[in-house]
Amino acid sequence: MTPPEDADIRRAVPPVICYPNDTLPQANMSLYAEALEGADVISRHTAAPREACAFEVPAGHFFRITCAETPQVGDLNLWNAHDLTERFYSGKTRALHGSHVTTGDRLWSGFPYLRPMATIVADTLGWYGRDAFGGAVHDVIGTRCDPYTHQLLAGNDYHHCCHSNLTRALADARDLPLAEAEKHVHDVLNVFMCTGFTQDTGQYFMKASPVRKDDHLTFFAEIDLLGALSACPGGDCSAEHSSDTAICGPLLVEVMAPASGALAGWKSPVINGYDRSHGR
Repeated sequence: MTPPEDADIRRAVPPVICYPNDTLPQANMSLYAEALEGADVISRHTAAPREACAFEVPAGHFFRITCAETPQVGDLNLWNAHDLTERFYSGKTRALHGSHVTTGDRLWSGFPYLRPMATIVADTLGWYGRDAFGGAVHDVIGTRCDPYTHQLLAGNDYHHCCHSNLTRALADARDLPLAEAEKHVHDVLNVFMCTGFTQDTGQYFMKASPVRKDDHLTFFAEIDLLGALSACPGGDCSAEHSSDTAICGPLLVEVMAPASGALAGWKSPVINGYDRSHGR
C-alpha cells in the first residue's frame, strides 16, 4: 500500500495518556510497610506444579507469593470472598498503572465496583524494569493459557492450562460444578512472568523469567479476598506453555496477619461512587 503524503506527520503526533493516574486514591505505603514488618504467617498454601491452589485473605491482611524451588511463573485470580461477581479487572488495572505492575500499584475490581482489591507492597523483582526487548515482569496484558486456544492451535486436549487449573481450584473452594466455576475465572495477573510485545509485528511474547528461588511478590488485601493461583505448565516460560515438557516448580502462598493496632485509621475502600443511572 502506498502511504499518504502526510504519513510521517500523522505518525509524529505525540501520544496522550488515556487515564492520568495522579488523582487516584493513594495507598498509605508507609503504614502498610510498618504493618508488614510485624505480620505473622497464619496460613500456607501450595500451588503444585501444573496445578492451582485457592486461599482466603481477610481485609487488612497480607499475602505473599514465593517461588519455592525452580524458576516458576503463576497466574493469579482474585474475587471478593463474599461475592464472586466482584473480581480482578486486569484491563482497567493495565489502563491505570501500565502493562506490568510492581510495588505501589493496585489490583482493581471490575464494574460496577471498581475499587482496589489489593495493593502490591513488596516486589523482589522490582529491579528488573524494562529490558532491551521491551520485556518486563508481572504483566496484566496476557490472558492465561487455556485449553480452548490450545485445542485451536494444537488440535488436542490439555487439561493443565492455567484456565483449567483455576477452574478446578475455585470449584473445590466454593463447592461449585466445574461449569459454574469456569464462568468466574478471569484474566490474570501473570506473577513473575516476563513479557512484552515485539517491535516488528506487535505480537505478545514471553521469555525466561528472571525469578529465582525465594523471590516473592507481596500484597495487602484491601477487601476480603478469595484467591486462586496456578503454577503455570510453562514453568519459567522460556520455551512453551500448555504442555508437560517444561520444568515446573511449586509456588507458595503465605497469608499474614498484622499485629493488633498496626493499621490504625485504615479503612477498606468502598465501592465506586457512580450512581449507575447510565443517563436514564
